[in-house]
Amino acid sequence: MSGGWQSLWNLLGSVMILLDKPYKVGQRVLVKGHDGVVEEIGLRSTRIRLLTGHQTVIPNDEMAKIDIENIGQRPHIRRRTNIGITYDTPPEKIEKAVDIILKILDNHEGMDPEYPPRAYFNEFDPYSLNIWVSYWYHPADYWDYMKFSQGVNLQIAQEFQKEGIKFAFPTSTTYLSQDDGQPLVVNLGGNLSFDREKAGLNNDGPK
Repeated sequence: MSGGWQSLWNLLGSVMILLDKPYKVGQRVLVKGHDGVVEEIGLRSTRIRLLTGHQTVIPNDEMAKIDIENIGQRPHIRRRTNIGITYDTPPEKIEKAVDIILKILDNHEGMDPEYPPRAYFNEFDPYSLNIWVSYWYHPADYWDYMKFSQGVNLQIAQEFQKEGIKFAFPTSTTYLSQDDGQPLVVNLGGNLSFDREKAGLNNDGPK
């Protein structure tokens, strides 16, 4: 495409952006994998200051055709998280864990009655019993949301500790077996041996 035609398409893209207003200067957008704040909407291109501090320039012809996620216009911030507790947690404690979370989030700061918090014991994961948690924070002030979420995390940690509910972490159990009459010996170096002499054993027991 020649430079003249490209300039024309960019100009038409600028007109479409000004008419549709998918974003404005000062709003945070996510476009083509770029996450940043719109600094300028020119006749040919849009300049975005990325959260990394770098600036990217995207032709308005492209901006008019691609999907744009306008984070600056979101009415709330939604958090979805998973809290894993250990497999030895009895059913009544699992239920208690869910109740603790819902109590902490009951009528919480930034809550819209149309978006109540949710918490469910939803999965038997490989390493944990999983509790799925979701809540919405209004308005969409990111740093207020982060401060609130930190408070929620601390309260959950404190209440779980009081109730003896343990958070899970990746673990594995290894079962060792061998044929009858062939003792399996694990020494401190982590080696396996079927040889009684090398293992430091004789017929009377350890040397």
